[in-house]
Amino acid sequence: MTTRLEPLREAHWPVLNTFMLPLEQEKYTTLPIDLESPLADGIHPIVIVAEEPVGFFLLHDTERVTSYTEVDDALLLSMFSINHSAQGNGHAKAALRQLPNYVRAHFPHKHEVVLSVNLKNEAAFSLYQAVGFDDTNRRIDGPIGPQRIMSLAV
Repeated sequence: MTTRLEPLREAHWPVLNTFMLPLEQEKYTTLPIDLESPLADGIHPIVIVAEEPVGFFLLHDTERVTSYTEVDDALLLSMFSINHSAQGNGHAKAALRQLPNYVRAHFPHKHEVVLSVNLKNEAAFSLYQAVGFDDTNRRIDGPIGPQRIMSLAV
């Protein structure tokens, strides 16, 4: 099964609105149904699609990025999640491995993607490391505790 990244389209919403996560995962992210609408300029919703939407994340090209890195050519990745019913099928790794090519194609002036992951969220940290994100050793306070900043060159 092929996993691909697509900009959000209206046709994705019927499935995105059904996404669910166990409470131990949901506390670390936001589900698509809980997005503020409309999104602010510079926030780009991306859908992870297999045969249908299986995941979701945002790429920020906003001032918020400066809280995570000092470089000018970075994007911030947030709200990464895979619908619970689609987990365990490699979609997260496949999507994140496609991220550098996606960024080069859609944001050619950007050369880094940064994110923050809660220090207690070892599963997410391991996933991000496995696909090439590096721990920058910077820490920030998050809504439910300290977070590590990770970076991926693209």
